[in-house]
Amino acid sequence: MRRAATGPDLVLRYDVDPENVIDVRFPQVEAAGANGSAPPPAPVAVILHGGFWKPEFDRVHTRSMADALVGAGYVVVTPEYRRVRQPGGGWPGTFEDVALALDMLPSLLEEAEPGRADLSRGAVLIGHSAGGQLALWSANRSVARGDAGALPVGGVVALAPVADLTTGARIDLDDGAVQDVLGGDPAEVPERYAFADPSLLVPIGVRIAVLHGAADPYVPMQQSTAFVAAATAAGDAVSFTELPGTDHFALIDPLSSAWPTVLAAIESLR
Repeated sequence: MRRAATGPDLVLRYDVDPENVIDVRFPQVEAAGANGSAPPPAPVAVILHGGFWKPEFDRVHTRSMADALVGAGYVVVTPEYRRVRQPGGGWPGTFEDVALALDMLPSLLEEAEPGRADLSRGAVLIGHSAGGQLALWSANRSVARGDAGALPVGGVVALAPVADLTTGARIDLDDGAVQDVLGGDPAEVPERYAFADPSLLVPIGVRIAVLHGAADPYVPMQQSTAFVAAATAAGDAVSFTELPGTDHFALIDPLSSAWPTVLAAIESLR
C-alpha cells in the first residue's frame, strides 16, 4: 500500500526489541471550551497488520487505513511485533509480542494521554490477512483470561483472515508461511496449532465480522468460510460478507469500493 498517509501522534514502547512499539493516532477534537474541559474519550480500534508474519510487511502499510479510522472518530492503535526471520520472531516470540502489547495497551494509553481512550465497551480488533489470525487469537485470549489485566475486546473485524491454520499448512499457503511461524506442520507440533489456530479455538467469545474479497489471489476464501462455519457451530455471533471483484489489499484501502463495507462492519462493533 502506497497511499499518502500521516505519521502517528505517539509511538509507545511495550518492550525492549526495536519492533516492540505501538503507533497511536488520536481523532481531531474541537478546542477546549472556556471552562478548559478535556476532549471526550473516543473508542479504540486496534489494527493488527498482515504479511504472513514475515518482515517484508510492517505496520506502515496500514497507515492510510489508520488515518481513515481516525477520521471516523477512533483512537487508532497499530502494534508492531517481531516476525519470522527476525531475532526472536516466529514461535513463540510473535505471539508473545502481540499478547504483551495488548496487555499493556490500556495503561500505556492512560499514561500517555489520560482520558482520551474509551475502553468501556472494549476495543475493536481489526486484523488483515495474518493479522486476522492474530486478532481472533487475541480476542479469544482476552475472553479466556477475563481479568483486569487484559485488554477488553468488544469485537473483531477479520479482513481476509488466515483463520484456518491447519488447512493453511496443508495447502502450503504462501510457500509454507504457517509452518514457518509455528515451527512445523500440524503432525510435528500439534500443540502449537491447538494454541494458535482460530478455527480450533472457537467459540472465540466476542462478536465477529469476517469480510473476504472474491478476487483475493493470496488468501483463499475457504480460510474465511471454514472459520465462519466452525465459529457459528460453536455459538459465536459471527457474520460473513463476500465482496465480489475485491482483491486482498482493497480491504485496507480507504479509497477502494470495498472500504464503506469495511467501515460499516467496524462501526457495527463500536
